[in-house]
Amino acid sequence: MKYMLLIYSTEPAQAPDPAVLAPMMKAYEDFTKAVHDAGVWLAGDALQGRASATSVRVDDAGTRLVTDGPYAETREVLGGYYLLDVPDLDAALDWAARCPGSQNGGTIEVRPIREFAAS
Repeated sequence: MKYMLLIYSTEPAQAPDPAVLAPMMKAYEDFTKAVHDAGVWLAGDALQGRASATSVRVDDAGTRLVTDGPYAETREVLGGYYLLDVPDLDAALDWAARCPGSQNGGTIEVRPIREFAAS
């Protein structure tokens, strides 16, 4: 089964201290290597900050409304994701718990991918 691990954290008000950033980046490099080595990695990327986000809505009349920023007004932001192919939800939860984003106040949302039959 395919699962998306969505990485949410509080976006810092300023650039992180390199002394704090370096070990965190190393933890992500190690995690990424682990999912690759386990053969469950399908895709994954970090996202730019929410200041770079643009949201699009189309009303019932078909008028497009484009606004700067993310859709949700929240303290936490979606910072990246991993798409994994694992046997079941328990395996996805195990990987989510190992992801550095689940630590230090972060949250990993685990969502199964809905697959549709080809038409």
